[in-house]
Amino acid sequence: MTFDTPIDTPLDPMVPEGEVWTGARWYDLTDTDSGAIRRVFIWVPPGDAPTEGWPVLVLTDGNAVIGTAIDAMRAQACYPSGTNVEWGVLVAVGYPTPDAYDPFRRSWDLGPPPGQSYPPFWEGGDEVRTGGGAEMARFLLEQVRPFVATKAPINPARQGLFGHSFGGLFALWLMFTRPEAFSHWIAASPAITWEDSFLLDHLARFDPREQAIYVHLSAGEWEGDRLAPFQEAAEDAATRLAEKAKTRTLTAAQEMAAQLADYPGVRAEYETYAGENHMSVLAVAVNRAVQKVFAIS
Repeated sequence: MTFDTPIDTPLDPMVPEGEVWTGARWYDLTDTDSGAIRRVFIWVPPGDAPTEGWPVLVLTDGNAVIGTAIDAMRAQACYPSGTNVEWGVLVAVGYPTPDAYDPFRRSWDLGPPPGQSYPPFWEGGDEVRTGGGAEMARFLLEQVRPFVATKAPINPARQGLFGHSFGGLFALWLMFTRPEAFSHWIAASPAITWEDSFLLDHLARFDPREQAIYVHLSAGEWEGDRLAPFQEAAEDAATRLAEKAKTRTLTAAQEMAAQLADYPGVRAEYETYAGENHMSVLAVAVNRAVQKVFAIS
């Protein structure tokens, strides 16, 4: 798997690119406002696009999720009558690193404004800042979306956004502020209570303008008020339980789904993934995003 070395001449010499694996490519795009470079992974289905263009699923934390998303698509869309999944374009936004995450940059990108400052992740590092969600939103909608359209015909009316944890927080914030931006919103283990639950203020002002949007919230079984079995005897069990009581990941997602279901034009669902914790839930949630955004009926 190659992340850093271009394998042929890019279509645009100002946009470095390379292959991830069969059928997928990455492109390092420079943010026109901030100058930040983000790696955009794009996978386009085989064959001809439908008349209206391909449906699209955009995923945050692109380095960590692109492989899972591609495999979920390839395994299911080839058998639509048995899976109810059809082909579509996958777009995953990450960073120029071989690692699954860039925790410093994702804190800024996926943390909605106004944000706060936190101690460095490591000794001698820079302070961690949140609040760059508006920059990330502009990058997704004004740069990534038009760029993807140069690679494949896309359906502007059928596009979904997936986010996990901080990404789920970002997805919900963007839905509250720009409900017309996507038709499907998938928030897995969203950090709803982050920074004093400021997201609930956005929920209180939410106006979907009677648009038909779909929202799927979820959490792992072990994100509720119980520890996973392998954690119950750990030395830090009490600390973990206290943190669970503070973050309320599972309960907060359930409550938000119930509230959203009352809005005209909004179809909201909640799902608990059995036997999963905050990190193991990622693969299951990505697969569900594929199934929801690319559902035939």
